[in-house]
Amino acid sequence: MLPLPFQFQPDDVIRELTELNKKMLSGVKILSALHHDDVQVGTTPKEPVYREDKLVLYRYTPMVEKPFSIPILIVYALVNRPAVADLQQNRSLVRNLLMQGMDVYLIDWGYPSRSDRWLTLDDYINGYIDNCVDVLRERHKLDKINILGICQGGSFSLCYAALHPDKVKNLTVMVAPVDFHADQGANNGLLNVWGRTLDVDLMVEAMGNVPGEFMNFGFLMLKPLQLNIQKYTDMIDMMGDEEKLLNFLRMEEWIFDSPDQAGEAFRQFVKDFFQENKLIKGEVVIGDRQVDLGKITMPVLNIYAEQDHLVPPASSRALEKYVGTKDYTVCAFPVGHIGMYVSGKAQRDLAPTIANWFKEHG
Repeated sequence: MLPLPFQFQPDDVIRELTELNKKMLSGVKILSALHHDDVQVGTTPKEPVYREDKLVLYRYTPMVEKPFSIPILIVYALVNRPAVADLQQNRSLVRNLLMQGMDVYLIDWGYPSRSDRWLTLDDYINGYIDNCVDVLRERHKLDKINILGICQGGSFSLCYAALHPDKVKNLTVMVAPVDFHADQGANNGLLNVWGRTLDVDLMVEAMGNVPGEFMNFGFLMLKPLQLNIQKYTDMIDMMGDEEKLLNFLRMEEWIFDSPDQAGEAFRQFVKDFFQENKLIKGEVVIGDRQVDLGKITMPVLNIYAEQDHLVPPASSRALEKYVGTKDYTVCAFPVGHIGMYVSGKAQRDLAPTIANWFKEHG
């Protein structure tokens, strides 16, 4: 009689337990020998060139003698840290751009404190981003620079480019939400659904700044089984491989390094973008000016992830309908939101795609 599918043979059980024990022992040895420096992220050499409040503007050390003449300013999201673009030497968008001959700067927003409770989107976009752009324009003696906006930073970059088109030579946005109500189909953008039902007024009035731990918990609950259980059971298979284990730990280091969100800016972003979808309607007001995406007439490269669970592909693809440029390029990668930074295909193709596009539009 053949064994039923749920029955186990004693020899198989013993063999599996023995292998598991070996992996665990090997993992314990590796973990016990690790130092904090072994799991640091964001290690590509850089230097601060401008500071304002919590913000630091970094320039990465060029890797070629004469980098491309128009610098790239990377604008990342306020949520999580920008180190995901520079996780480690062999998984780094920043390093890959440098190897392509680009001159790369990045805005590090820092960690908002209680004193930043009243910062608005106007402070971030017409204040901090504009000041950083002016620093680059002055340093490089240019009227316009290139911008690479990532995730929420892509939404900010769209607003900035619409308000200050005279300062932006070319604009690339990556996994950037544009239509915050484009959440139909299989990849239905649960984050957008949650954002539309959030009582953000109560949250900000109660807490002031929104704790990073709260934001991180929300992201983890978008895929509760995969992000809270499965990845840690999968970790057992990595325990005997030091390189894979370090990769896992670096990602964990980044994921749980979650800054608080400045209350007023968070309130406006949730209300205007998630709940009322004002960006595509031309109704977002930054300072005293409306954001009209039709005023984005410089060349635009829009890169999105086909399997993105945070920013539905349709949300990013919608940009083409609203920008005013005649030079619009869209590029899709068959990865998820985080896969855009760490997958093998992204490591091979993403930086050359961005760098070559900027060079062609130089």
